Amino acid sequence: MRLVPLTLDYELTEFNCGDEQLNNFLYEDAKPSLEFRIANTFILEDNGRIVAYFCLLNDKISKDEVIGSRWKKIRAEFPKGKQFRSYPTIKIGRFAVSQDYRGLHIGTYLMEKLKLMLYERQGQSAFRYITVDAYLSAVEFYGKNGFVHLTKKDEDEHTRLMFFDMMEMGE
Repeated sequence: MRLVPLTLDYELTEFNCGDEQLNNFLYEDAKPSLEFRIANTFILEDNGRIVAYFCLLNDKISKDEVIGSRWKKIRAEFPKGKQFRSYPTIKIGRFAVSQDYRGLHIGTYLMEKLKLMLYERQGQSAFRYITVDAYLSAVEFYGKNGFVHLTKKDEDEHTRLMFFDMMEMGE
């Protein structure tokens, strides 16, 4: 298997993760998002088959999104003079694994590759966290991969805002 960046001339093959929105993003929105510099998509291939994909875009964690003690813990990680109202993040906009590859821990493998890729490219753009608006069905997956809830404000929503601290990669 190999991870490749989506390009405008990449020939998309069959992919079905079982979620129409995630499937449609790959076929309808991934290339326009690349073309208009909104998000970059990466595809995990296996002998020409699309196994999984994720897309990344820029984001931020801001004081306005986070309530109470979580924001205090985030700010406490930074020295005085570097405690801002927001901090840069990379957001996982989409993350999907083909139904044909379910149960093989492809998602965890891909998440490890994603984190390592971002860690190794840290000189290109500075960011501290990875964020994701996790579908409720995927909250457990992200939790097992080191993500924690950012706020309790979204407990009754269809997605939960979660984050991973890239400083954990150096430990």
